[in-house]
Amino acid sequence: MECLTPQELKDKVLSLPMLPGVYLMKDKTGTIIYVGKAKKLKNRVGNYFQDSANHTPKTRMLVSKIVNFDYIVAGSEFEALVLECSLIKRHQPKYNILLKDDKGYPYIRVDLKEEYPVFTMVGKRGQDHARYFGPYGGRFVTQQALDTIRLTLHLPGCSKKFPRDIGKDRPCLNYQIGNCDGWCQKHMTSEDYRERIRQGILMLEGRDQELARQMKEKMEEASENLDFEAAAAYRDRYRAIEALSRKQLVCSGAMADTDVVGYFTGTAKTGFSVLHFVSGNLIDKDVEVLETQVDEDSAENLSALVKQYYLRRGVAPKDIYLPFEIEDSDLFALLLQQEYGKKVRISVPQRGDNVRLVEMAIRNAREEAERVSTDYERTNKTLELLGTMLGLSTLPKRLEAYDISNLGSTDIVASMTVFVDGQPLKRDYKHFKLKDMEQQDDYGSMRQIIERRFRHFLDGDKGFDQRPDALLIDGGVTHAETVRRQLDFMGLSIPVFGMVKDDRHRTRALVTPEGKEIGIQGNQSVFSLIGRIQEETHRFAITYQRQLRSKHLKKSSLDNIPGVGEKRKQQLLKNFKTIKAIGGASVEELSAVVPRNTAMAVYQYYHRDKNAEEQTICE
Repeated sequence: MECLTPQELKDKVLSLPMLPGVYLMKDKTGTIIYVGKAKKLKNRVGNYFQDSANHTPKTRMLVSKIVNFDYIVAGSEFEALVLECSLIKRHQPKYNILLKDDKGYPYIRVDLKEEYPVFTMVGKRGQDHARYFGPYGGRFVTQQALDTIRLTLHLPGCSKKFPRDIGKDRPCLNYQIGNCDGWCQKHMTSEDYRERIRQGILMLEGRDQELARQMKEKMEEASENLDFEAAAAYRDRYRAIEALSRKQLVCSGAMADTDVVGYFTGTAKTGFSVLHFVSGNLIDKDVEVLETQVDEDSAENLSALVKQYYLRRGVAPKDIYLPFEIEDSDLFALLLQQEYGKKVRISVPQRGDNVRLVEMAIRNAREEAERVSTDYERTNKTLELLGTMLGLSTLPKRLEAYDISNLGSTDIVASMTVFVDGQPLKRDYKHFKLKDMEQQDDYGSMRQIIERRFRHFLDGDKGFDQRPDALLIDGGVTHAETVRRQLDFMGLSIPVFGMVKDDRHRTRALVTPEGKEIGIQGNQSVFSLIGRIQEETHRFAITYQRQLRSKHLKKSSLDNIPGVGEKRKQQLLKNFKTIKAIGGASVEELSAVVPRNTAMAVYQYYHRDKNAEEQTICE
């Protein structure tokens, strides 16, 4: 990719049109690091390359990374908004504020074309004829809804399949304790079962009051017909549904008619909350906390978060109340209408109860941000203490730890774990399988993995391009010295410390390559952090080593015989049970299981020493 100088970037801006569109900022690797939209591309993009005195620190950092940019002209501001949302979702640019991508919004699925439909949790809507309810706020909430429906309507909670298992066994414990009506019994009908499923659908649709009224009518009808057993069953179900309605356990944000958004920026964290209301009743909430800078544009951040939230979630209410105005709210409402087929109003309440609802949402965002910030600040203090104890000039925000695991001279492996801000960053973990190591050699192994890891770093390879603030090596002074020498050889200056263990295999101190031991047991937070890092690194290495060992154990001498594939091997093992039995079998016995040519190959393989001996005697 062509890298432009600052003056060339300014010259390129002059060629931009005064039209709406989207711009994509790129770094020296060609990676898209920011996506934005503009009413007038020339004006908006030009602002980045003017006097940086008015820029926020984040913008200055962004501009320092920009070496080129692309742009796409849109037919209107609305088209630019749609394109911006699509490109942010696709590229996940580093300098755009992003919602966490690990939060799922499950659905409940039921296929009414089945004879015995079942409510199940799924990750997304399918392209089929089944009915879907949701999305819900998370797997826990979704499972809670499923359990509530099952227990309220006495539906099966076991692993039996219907109608396959009807009448095969006596009812399970769920029936005995009154949680299920025993649908596996022969006298239970599919018509009654499907009626319960219909009732469950009413609950998921939020029509529990309608369902309660139906249960009450059936209870009274059964009582008039002197069917007191049925009347009692309807009564119990009626009471359960009434209680459910009061607790509002099954409702989800998918049914909300009003969402209230809260936003709070603290010293270290930003809170984003969405409260879901149905007919004025709070039924669910979502809260996310993100790491952002205080001096960022709150309106820009809130706009980005709201757009990502509703386009990812797959559903929107009739009304969305915001704490303050955001750019293009009218255009975004139009996009939601286009996306979900209904009109959505986005507004900022100015008075009355809705203002108090927004204040409640802001309070939820603030409390969560402050709660997490407290943990963050505690971790930050721990890292400051660790840096002081180790004599580091910078805060050790990124720590990399290494460990070797082997079984004799086989399956020698190493692990690299990464902790950022005191927390494991598992996406950056690495496994290494040692090359050309014929015998156990921890120091040689450590030299090799350090050389391989930082060769990738020097080459700028993706996944290895982050420079650690310090290295923690599982071992003593010699391990640390070995790593330091390898780094020196590669022209790198990175602090290295060995993790010295006590007799219970717990890290008790750190040691420098020069042999200076640094006690950490006097500070509980530092001691706990280093202990967690050491345990996690050891676990990661052992797990990989065991995986490799398991693969090797699955192999057998049969794998060495030409013509014996996996199918033939399984046939032989199934019939003869052991390798020893296979080796002692005659050709005729083997031919009864596999083709004769394969049988001959197996027989000759296991009798090759005997055949060689007989041949020698004959000679």
